Amino acid sequence: MRIALIHDWLNQIGGAEDVLEALVAFNPTAPIFTSIYWKEKMPTAYRTWPIQVSFMDRLPGIYRHHQPYLPLYPLAFERFDLSGFDLILSNKSGFCHGVHKPLGATHICYCLTPTRYVWGFEDYAAREGLSADKRLMLRPLLQWLKRWDKAAAAGVDHFIAISSEIQKRIARFYERDSTIIYPPVATERFKPQPEVGDYFLSLGRLIPYKRVDLAVQACTRLNLPLWVGGDGRDRERLERMAGPTVKFLGRVPDADLPELMARCRAFIFPGLEDFGITPVQALAAGRPVIAFAGGGALDIVEDGVNGLLFHEPTAEALSVAIEHFARLQFEPKIVQRSAEKFDTAMFKEKLMAFIAEKTGKN
Repeated sequence: MRIALIHDWLNQIGGAEDVLEALVAFNPTAPIFTSIYWKEKMPTAYRTWPIQVSFMDRLPGIYRHHQPYLPLYPLAFERFDLSGFDLILSNKSGFCHGVHKPLGATHICYCLTPTRYVWGFEDYAAREGLSADKRLMLRPLLQWLKRWDKAAAAGVDHFIAISSEIQKRIARFYERDSTIIYPPVATERFKPQPEVGDYFLSLGRLIPYKRVDLAVQACTRLNLPLWVGGDGRDRERLERMAGPTVKFLGRVPDADLPELMARCRAFIFPGLEDFGITPVQALAAGRPVIAFAGGGALDIVEDGVNGLLFHEPTAEALSVAIEHFARLQFEPKIVQRSAEKFDTAMFKEKLMAFIAEKTGKN
């Protein structure tokens, strides 16, 4: 089969790019169609990929500020010529599922989430601090994008969801069924260590919706050591609220991750996420996860088996969970085994089987 990979944008590294890297590894000759590509910001290895960009790649300032150009993304993806391809595989959190497939081709969408700006606009606007006037001005555009997004989803042959939460959103917003295949995590990189350090760990981009503030406040209140890895626009605010037991590590080199994970007392995952790569990495390292009971965490954390869930997005609820954690024992080998279903090899096996089933080709 001739395969085309479709990706929303390439101007930052996140979970979507982890998935894309796995898709490229399985299909190294498949061209990648995307709206924009910031070469200097992305990994050097990407420069060997056959990446094709839209007209949006030439727009001023778009690499750093791609959100203001939201109305143009549908047009950008609709303009791609995919003639001659048998399989369209879109890796979607935005608008890339709106490509037009050629006659006789199959379009499979690996859905990271229904377009968040469109279906979760109020939450997005609150996080970004949009004024009431700006929200009012955007409403007509929002209604148009909702209609376009749902019509684009109707053109997809088969949906894959990354978690139970995303499966529910696909059903609610797109009125489509989907199959869950968890995102790929390189679990073999992580192993339990015989000795554990005396710190809790939070790791990821420091932006408001990640709710790292809950971990900072809870550990400050309990006078417990918390190491915060990562960087982002929320860092200054978090540092101001942090007590002396909270340590900010900045960006953590990839090579340092396995040991950092393996030696934490527990990994704290306080946000409402679509899935969550970092908590799976912690589990693979044999360390339990304390997570907010919502979103992708419900697919990852088994309460009392490989971690704990707290049910209110407050520092008080997280504090209670941390205190409860101190009275429990978790077996590292059991915790580690709970990560196996998220391994890259499992992702490949399930995805290849899904593609073969839906296309009738191996």
